Amino acid sequence: MKKILATIATLVVALGTISAQDLAAVTDLYNAGAEAISTDKAGALKSFEQALKLAEALGEEGQEVVANCKNIIPNLKLSLAKDLAKESKYDEAVAALEDVLKVAESYEAFGVVEEATKLVPQIKGAKAAALLKANDFEGAAAAYKELVDANPTDGVSALRLGAALNGAGKVEEAKAAFEQAAANGQEAAAKKQLGTIFLKESSAALKAKKYAEAVAAALKVNDYVENAQAWQLAGQASQAAGKNSDAIKYFEKYLEAAPTASNAGAIAYTVGALYQAAKNNAKAKEFYTKALSDAKFGAEAKKMLDALK
Repeated sequence: MKKILATIATLVVALGTISAQDLAAVTDLYNAGAEAISTDKAGALKSFEQALKLAEALGEEGQEVVANCKNIIPNLKLSLAKDLAKESKYDEAVAALEDVLKVAESYEAFGVVEEATKLVPQIKGAKAAALLKANDFEGAAAAYKELVDANPTDGVSALRLGAALNGAGKVEEAKAAFEQAAANGQEAAAKKQLGTIFLKESSAALKAKKYAEAVAAALKVNDYVENAQAWQLAGQASQAAGKNSDAIKYFEKYLEAAPTASNAGAIAYTVGALYQAAKNNAKAKEFYTKALSDAKFGAEAKKMLDALK
């Protein structure tokens, strides 16, 4: 019986020695991590992770170290992810943040969870902006689409998605993105972009002698933003299509929107001629009079006025 008690006593002493040694090793790892934070974050992280693993095995004796490591590790991982973002390593930063979120949630580091959650779309946005700046429109469109899919109310990303799609030649998709942006706080900027798209379409249709399409696109411009040039295009397309009454209407709108334009005299002369062809001499005189000061059409306008007296 005495031999059994002696053996147990010896075992207890041995276990106590091992525990003390393990605790010292854990403490050394923890201190090494603390010293390395300012110079080697990755190395510090490795030390804290090793210290955590050993401290958890110690049970109650290692509880304080466990608590400290679980507080430090998520913050250190977050800092490393931010460093990757600063180096423009956007995909690596996002992957690192996803790991941060797993660890922080597991350790109940809710402040880190909140910050990392906010950082993910910010870093994805930074990547998308860099691609757009580099004129990588396909890449930028894919990056912004991911942001918009994740948050359909993100009007800024929808606006930039539209710009990227337009740059990539995907005009119809760009229109949809701009409409989404307009519905989510970016109305003025989005409508301006939509107006520009339809103005280009109207001009291209006019050159291709697709007059009905030119008018439709021109009128669409003014659904989004008042634009004198759109009225001019609508007037030119209508005149070319032989729809003189429409041409008069649109040219008059152009002159109302841009009364001091360099071609105002020429347009006024054209309107006068269209009214004269419609046998409305009173209106013809009105617009010929507006053309009198035009360097190119003034003399001819005077002749027409004299003939109408």
